[in-house]
Amino acid sequence: MAENMDMNEGTQWDEPTESDKEIISFVIEHTDLWRDYRDQNFLDDWEEYERIFRGEWEAQDKTRESERSRIISPATQQAIETRHAEIMEAIFGDGEYFDIKDDVADQQPMDVAALKIQLQEDLEKQKVRKQIDQIELMAEIYGTGIGEIVVKKETEYIPSTQPIPGSTQAAYGVVEREYTCVKLNPVNPKNFLIDPNSSTVEDALGVAVEKFVSIHKIVEGMEKGIYRKVNINYAADDTALEPTQELKQFQDGKVRLLTYYGLVPREYLEQLENTEGEEVVDLFPDDSVADDYSDLVEAIIVIANDSMLLKAEKSPYMMKDRPIVAYQDDTVPNRFWGRGTAEKAYNMQKAIDAQLRSHLDSLALTTSPMIAMDATRLPRGAKFEVKPGKAILTNGAPSEILFPFKFGQTDQTNIATSQNFERMLLQATGTVDSSGMPSQAPRDAGTGGMSMAMAGIIKKYKRTLTNFQEDFLIPFIRKAAYRYMQFDPERYPSKDYKFMPTATLGIMAREHEQQQFIALLQTLGPNTPVLPLILKGIIGNSSLSNKVELSAALDQMSQPNPQVQQLQQAEQQLKLQAAQAQIKSLDASAAKDMADAQKTMVEAQLAPKETEAKVISSISRNLPQQGNEANVEFDRRVKIAELMLKEADLKNNTKIVELQMSNKAATIGKTEEDFLNNLTSKLSQ
Repeated sequence: MAENMDMNEGTQWDEPTESDKEIISFVIEHTDLWRDYRDQNFLDDWEEYERIFRGEWEAQDKTRESERSRIISPATQQAIETRHAEIMEAIFGDGEYFDIKDDVADQQPMDVAALKIQLQEDLEKQKVRKQIDQIELMAEIYGTGIGEIVVKKETEYIPSTQPIPGSTQAAYGVVEREYTCVKLNPVNPKNFLIDPNSSTVEDALGVAVEKFVSIHKIVEGMEKGIYRKVNINYAADDTALEPTQELKQFQDGKVRLLTYYGLVPREYLEQLENTEGEEVVDLFPDDSVADDYSDLVEAIIVIANDSMLLKAEKSPYMMKDRPIVAYQDDTVPNRFWGRGTAEKAYNMQKAIDAQLRSHLDSLALTTSPMIAMDATRLPRGAKFEVKPGKAILTNGAPSEILFPFKFGQTDQTNIATSQNFERMLLQATGTVDSSGMPSQAPRDAGTGGMSMAMAGIIKKYKRTLTNFQEDFLIPFIRKAAYRYMQFDPERYPSKDYKFMPTATLGIMAREHEQQQFIALLQTLGPNTPVLPLILKGIIGNSSLSNKVELSAALDQMSQPNPQVQQLQQAEQQLKLQAAQAQIKSLDASAAKDMADAQKTMVEAQLAPKETEAKVISSISRNLPQQGNEANVEFDRRVKIAELMLKEADLKNNTKIVELQMSNKAATIGKTEEDFLNNLTSKLSQ
């Protein structure tokens, strides 16, 4: 429908200039070529992926001409939602999804922490998590996630209480406050255009976002001075531009809006250039191809209904970057458009649908009652139908006129075949569920084989997570911070910060690592010195709401108690004192034994002398008076004395040997005692 807006007759419109027409021509010519390339290569597939995800049937989705069933298997839906939930949990599961680092030479790290908290609050206020959720879901369906960064001035109303001058009463109401906000708008790939010769947003000649916008938004922009005041009309119907496929699209009150971010020839913006006092110089001949692409400047062009220029200006952003961020769900080298979960599952999804639909078509033939009849023997005008209790009139025997029959039998292996196809779909998409996990590992692989299967699946998720962080999350955080620095410098001082992703593992990877921690704990036992570290890792890797408190309590438990330390030290001192007292008692006993041994040795040495003296004294006593007899008796006594002395010497030597042996044993005991003393002194130190 092309109906003009109702405007007052005295309204003054901004008439398009030649520069406006040249800019429109330049942008529309390029975007039309980009759109044709995109539609011819991707649009039909994207629309079918969307129908599969939403469970909608179209006639062109038939797998065979005779197909009657319209069932769509939820296998691809499950794979998309599983991957989407896992990636979102990995991004936002730990609460913080980015970090900011300052220069190493900065002596005040607190300003970076305050900026991080402030940026998180502002982004959460604009529901960035919800927008990223939509972008990631579209990346799983279409293969590419795209977001548009928009800077706006908005007004918020704050409840306030103000005292009334000259009175004790207060007035209750609201206070208006205007603030700068940075929003992230999800962009459907069907609404995005890019130069096919490039693989990134920054390398392209330009990018464009085209969509239907309610006409009151355009008029509001004109009233605020954002758009030029032109005679705008309603847009024509275009179902391909709609974000979703509906039975009937609503077309009233909409304007086709194309926003172009990219390079345009400077001469097309000569009106803006002249206000700055610069001149446009042609470096190439007017009839050359190079002249159309010489002296390009980064600009923002907004065109309504492919014919009306609403806005044309050089890029107002201080970093001269484009407010578009995009990433590939699965990388396709040297191409902007990526590969999503729906594309990976497409072949198996069609096989599953074909198997299920053939099974249902077969059931329709084998379970519904069918009957053949002789039409010439039925009553004229009879309406034949089969139902319980119905009376059927025939001209003759019913057994000759009616014959029930069915076409063949339904093959019961169809369902089993579709389940095998579903297993292949899980393999193709790298997703897993309770029924698909056993098929990812051999039946006899045990826990180790299951862990290997899980590790392979987790690695696939990490690839997507890496693409998201490097190509989307960090560029978005950086561009959002730059825009806050430019348009809200009081709250965001302009500094060169380093932005880093802090996304954690998803649910599946977290559960896998928890199992590894628990297995390690069971292997090491409860008395291992690294028990606090393992427990802290298990708590930190969990999704418990009070894991911070649990971690703090674990740290406090792992620290030694001063009272327990004092009791342990006192107990150790008592043990040392008891050992020292026992050693002293052993020393005294050994000294006494040594003195007794020395006394006994002296007595043993003196005993022979005493015996010899007694023998000599006894020899010279009571001798006979005659000379010869006295000599003979004296000699006899001398011999007896010698024999007694030899016997005494033998006994004395034996006793001396025993004393010497006991002396050596005492010496050895003394050595052991010294060793114990040295060991005790070292332990006490």
